[in-house]
Amino acid sequence: MSLAMIILMLVTGWLAVAAAMLWGVLRIARRHHHPVQPAPLAQPRKSVSAH
Repeated sequence: MSLAMIILMLVTGWLAVAAAMLWGVLRIARRHHHPVQPAPLAQPRKSVSAH
């Protein structure tokens, strides 16, 4: 096996590990992220009172 092939496989393996770790971190971050929901608009209540 030539030196160039060994270096290419080393770099490819490093990129695969880096991509897997990035994917895992993004997956966990997306799962634990709670999006901020806008506050509901206050609407006047139309309550029927039996007075």
